[in-house]
Amino acid sequence: MTVYERPFGRYFEDFEPGDVYKHWPGKTITEFDDHLFCMMTMNHHPLHTDAWYAEESTEAGRNVVVGNLVYSLVLGMSVPDVSGSCIFNLEVETLQHKKPTFHGDTIYAETRVLDKRESSSKPDRGIVTVETFGFNQRGEEVCYFRRRLMVWKTAFAPPRKRPYESSESPGS
Repeated sequence: MTVYERPFGRYFEDFEPGDVYKHWPGKTITEFDDHLFCMMTMNHHPLHTDAWYAEESTEAGRNVVVGNLVYSLVLGMSVPDVSGSCIFNLEVETLQHKKPTFHGDTIYAETRVLDKRESSSKPDRGIVTVETFGFNQRGEEVCYFRRRLMVWKTAFAPPRKRPYESSESPGS
């Protein structure tokens, strides 16, 4: 029997400038997702929540998904591949909403590694710069952001623990 530990994030040595991570799976954004996110974040703009207003009074002619939901989904999709092991997300240098997203659109994401450098003050970590793209089901870029994160070097990363003793086989 083999026990597998699922990778979650990367360490400094794992990042190489130019590498691209195609995140999976995508997420179809429902009207409920959009309305819940708007209400949770107190964004009550009728462009997002009032179908009649959006049809009658906006350029899009229908409800547009709030941009911060799209950004949050794309960021979240990148976590298992990029920042799941990071120490800190340091900065979002730029965030661009390229095209509107509508209820029923499915969002996918990809991240490209731009740069990495060792920390100048702490030898156990490094700084990685990445750019992440969000696409809809038609392959249109809807969201873009560039960020920097601080990550452990492999030799210094804290071990992953569980709150219980692990056995070799589940249920034994």
